[in-house]
Amino acid sequence: MNKRDYYEVLGVAKGASADEIKKAFRRKAVELHPDKEGGDEAKFKEVNEAYEVLKDQSKRQRYDQFGHAGVGGASSNGGGNPFGGSGGAWGGQNVNFDFGDLGLGDIFGSFFGGGSPRGGSQRQARGNDVETRIEISFEDAVFGTETELHLNLEDTCSHCKGTTAEPGYELKTCDTCKGSGQVVTATRTIFGNIQQAAVCPTCHGRGKVPEKVCTVCHGKGTERRTQKIKLKVPAGIDDGATIRLSDHGEAVAHGPKGDLYVHIRVKAHKHFTREGDLILSEEHITMVEAALGTEIDVETVDGKIRMKIPAGTQSGADFKLSGHGVPHLRSSSSRGAHIVTIIVDTPTKLSKQQKELLEQFQSGSKKRGIF
Repeated sequence: MNKRDYYEVLGVAKGASADEIKKAFRRKAVELHPDKEGGDEAKFKEVNEAYEVLKDQSKRQRYDQFGHAGVGGASSNGGGNPFGGSGGAWGGQNVNFDFGDLGLGDIFGSFFGGGSPRGGSQRQARGNDVETRIEISFEDAVFGTETELHLNLEDTCSHCKGTTAEPGYELKTCDTCKGSGQVVTATRTIFGNIQQAAVCPTCHGRGKVPEKVCTVCHGKGTERRTQKIKLKVPAGIDDGATIRLSDHGEAVAHGPKGDLYVHIRVKAHKHFTREGDLILSEEHITMVEAALGTEIDVETVDGKIRMKIPAGTQSGADFKLSGHGVPHLRSSSSRGAHIVTIIVDTPTKLSKQQKELLEQFQSGSKKRGIF
């Protein structure tokens, strides 16, 4: 019987990416799995055969060039039990299914001889990550600061030190799983006996239980209490930044703590704004000061600085104060600049004498060709 095109079997285009092929296989495998109601053994085998070729770049190239002949039929063993042989064998070869993205790895892994909970396939228990938010001033963001956080978290039990056992007692081998960390059940199906492994409900996969449970945490290994955490905010941090403190999250028995994520909110300043490592501000001067030149006191994060305004300065002109901006996060010794924008205020109310003087100035300027 002629084989169907492998791309058609998986329902993907010929130019599909490796990720698209992988996701298509997972969808098809879940839909057609023989142990599922409405599953189809023959099509399930066909899908696996197609994936075994298309997931391998060299096999896929040969298939694209020569078709099925280029890959030797790709394990076209005819009919028969797809689970033939022992346990998780397929046509004499071990088959590994990756259903991680669908959350079905443990289920299908057990059908095909998946790893035990105590093996490398199970991740070590880890405490929860924690998020919090603090608000700091504009100046603290520029120069950095230290603060103390007070958080109510699950912390390691002070009585049993996280062992879950009452002090003076040891951990013993779990009677339920005999130290393996898992329990195995056998199910009779049309394909024969299928063994399924699950995490031991007594020891939760650890293989050991306390001789006597801790009288404070009752075997949980943690207790909730307020913790004081010192936080160093680096100079130059910006609004919306996040600081990660490893192992400062919540605790868990027999595993490492989670992480603490501190989100930074910087209060707006009444005079300054920020763009990267630049600090921006505005200063107002009169029309006469702009024309004749002047000196003004400019407010900076370092205090007031005397700045010279040259004669003829136009409204909107920028002046740069080097080294008075925001420190670079990776080099606190290097700072950006403070940019001062000059706004020339045009008078809206003039006395009669002021108006006459300006008219005389305008008249004289026209004769001399100044304007």
